[in-house]
Amino acid sequence: MLSQTDQNRLNRSAGIASVGVAGILVAMKLWALAQTGSLSIAASLADSAMDLLISGAGLTAILYAQRPADEDHAFGHTSAEDLVSLGQALFVLASAGAIAWVATQRLLADTTPPLAAEGPGIAVMVASALLTAGLVLWQRRVARRTGNRVVAADMMHYVGDLGPTLGAILALWLSSRFGLSGADSIIALIAAAMMGRGAIVIGLGAWHALMDRAAPPEIIEGIAAIAASWPGVHGFHDLKTRTAGSRVFVNLHIELDGDQSLRAAHAIGAGLRRAIMQAYPQADVIIHKDVWGEG
Repeated sequence: MLSQTDQNRLNRSAGIASVGVAGILVAMKLWALAQTGSLSIAASLADSAMDLLISGAGLTAILYAQRPADEDHAFGHTSAEDLVSLGQALFVLASAGAIAWVATQRLLADTTPPLAAEGPGIAVMVASALLTAGLVLWQRRVARRTGNRVVAADMMHYVGDLGPTLGAILALWLSSRFGLSGADSIIALIAAAMMGRGAIVIGLGAWHALMDRAAPPEIIEGIAAIAASWPGVHGFHDLKTRTAGSRVFVNLHIELDGDQSLRAAHAIGAGLRRAIMQAYPQADVIIHKDVWGEG
């Protein structure tokens, strides 16, 4: 299991990589749009511009969430991750709506604007797809190892970017090969739908976390199994969890022999707490000790 320091380092690296790649993609697609006039490239550019803004906010949230607890934030600052994720979802949803509107207007128009310089446009979009794929692979690895919600949300954005990027390549090829410039608007509509779906998924996840939703069932079951088998624990109750960003806050009541010393009872509780945090490094655990057979 990774230590909290290692998790923080990986999360920072994913945030920095996201901002860097987003900046490069915006510059490349802006040039490609100026050369081709392609709406599907415009859709991909808008998505990347949103990603640059969102990635910057995400990196800020990652750094802020890593600040230790203080007097005003006794449980830390990890809820910043959920707030930023919700903002990400709203931005992407608005962008998808704007792209869908423009694409629909073009489809309903009497004439479709022709595309130009399809070859250079295709080259730029292929390079964009390769950069995006590399970033997604790194973010997926980090998100799986750390459970960071902002990194996971950013990864979903860039997975969504691959669709518009590949769609733009297809639209440019169809225009160059067969003169089908109308395919550009159709692919932009599909890209907008993909972006909207991803935004809803991300937004719901952030909303549930902000509403103190319980940890995933597998984590709750795992904690219960550790508590049930821990030496000296005769039973447990009131196992409650809530999530905030990548952190899981755990409250657990354990039932102990009331005739043993306070030192012995403390050792049992402390050992159980360490075991839970070793199994789930993202957990913040509070254990209450009750007398077995009473209450």
